[in-house]
Amino acid sequence: MEQLVERVHAALADEYPGAPNGRVRELPDRRSIRWYSTIGLVDRPLGTRGRVALYGPRHLLQLVAIKRRQAAGRTLAEIQVELTGASDEALSAAARVPAELLTAEPPPTEGPVRTEFWRDSPAPPAPADRTTAPSAAPDDTGLVLTGVPLGMGVILLVPHALDHVDRGDLAAAARPLLDLLASRGLTVGRDE
Repeated sequence: MEQLVERVHAALADEYPGAPNGRVRELPDRRSIRWYSTIGLVDRPLGTRGRVALYGPRHLLQLVAIKRRQAAGRTLAEIQVELTGASDEALSAAARVPAELLTAEPPPTEGPVRTEFWRDSPAPPAPADRTTAPSAAPDDTGLVLTGVPLGMGVILLVPHALDHVDRGDLAAAARPLLDLLASRGLTVGRDE
């Protein structure tokens, strides 16, 4: 994850004005990246090698786009609406990451050798064994959750990426649930 943060720093080094209000970190930390992943702003890691999470160019685009939007004064909720599930082309336009950062080797570091997350993506998951009994639990090691903000601080997690039409339909269908949650004091407030 440190290599990913280093690349975010390099991508923002030339033309990043920083956060306008001082409440937003200049660079994402581990906790921020995990939160962005939880709410669907950043894709889950490509996989792991031991305890090392593997990230790729799309993750870099997502994080840089988030930081650029925050520097422009956008809230995370606004950034979610715009960038969650965005195509690589849309992320590239928003992030403006130099091409060499998307393909170059990570810079050499002192200390223990770190996994080269950039070049080596994990092997795809093995196909499911179709000979197992129907009652066997499905293998969900490749499960990726996407966070869909429904309003009032409520985020719905779904097991795949959604387009804007799906998001709008889910938000409309969730209105009765949001009203119930609000009536019980389980939301952060009313949407305007």
